This record gives sequence, structure tokens and C-alpha cells, in this order.
Amino acid sequence: MNNKPKYHLFKNTKYALDGLKHAFKTESSFKLELFAAVFIVLGIIFIDVSLIYKIALFITGILVLIVELINSAIENVVDLVTKEIHPLAKNAKDIGSTAVMFCIGLHVIIWIVVLLWA
Repeated sequence: MNNKPKYHLFKNTKYALDGLKHAFKTESSFKLELFAAVFIVLGIIFIDVSLIYKIALFITGILVLIVELINSAIENVVDLVTKEIHPLAKNAKDIGSTAVMFCIGLHVIIWIVVLLWA
């Protein structure tokens, strides 16, 4: 059985936008990080540093959102597979959260480096 539909640019784009809409509606962490991203982008625009530093800040900021979406997908799949409290399910969710935490930490470190040494 194959449940993978044939690739179609417009349908796949719709799937991606549906996923973004679902994440925005149901994931409070993603919503908070997206809200913070607005101010981060404004900060990047107005900070007086070279373009390479702005690019580093922008990329690490977007990376936080990407990893949060992947973490949300992991959590959804774990919830689909089991409703029971299982150590492996907990580990999967915790590891996904750790990935988000590392990305946020990386972004903060880049901000500190840019503000102190750029």
C-alpha cells in the first residue's frame, strides 16, 4: 500500500501551508517563537553590523522555527502511535525539545557575539 501522492508543486505547497496553519493554531511554542521572530527581524534590520552578521542572525532565527516545526511533527507522531506514557515516547518528545533548546541557545550566542564583537 502506497499512501504517498504523486508530486505536484501546487498541492505540495498547499500541504506545507496547511501544516504552517495547523502549527500556528495548535502549537503555543511555535506561536510564541514566531511572535519573537518579528522583533528579532526588526532588530536585525536596524542593528548596525555587516551583512554577514545579519545573515547569521537571520539564519539562526529561522532555524529555531524550523526545528520547532520538526519537534511538533515528532510530538504529533508519538501521540498518534501511543496514548500511554511510555519511556520511549517521553524520550522522543524530550529529545525534540532539546533540539529546540539548542537552536535557541545557538541563536542567543550568535546575538551575544554580534553585539559584543561586531
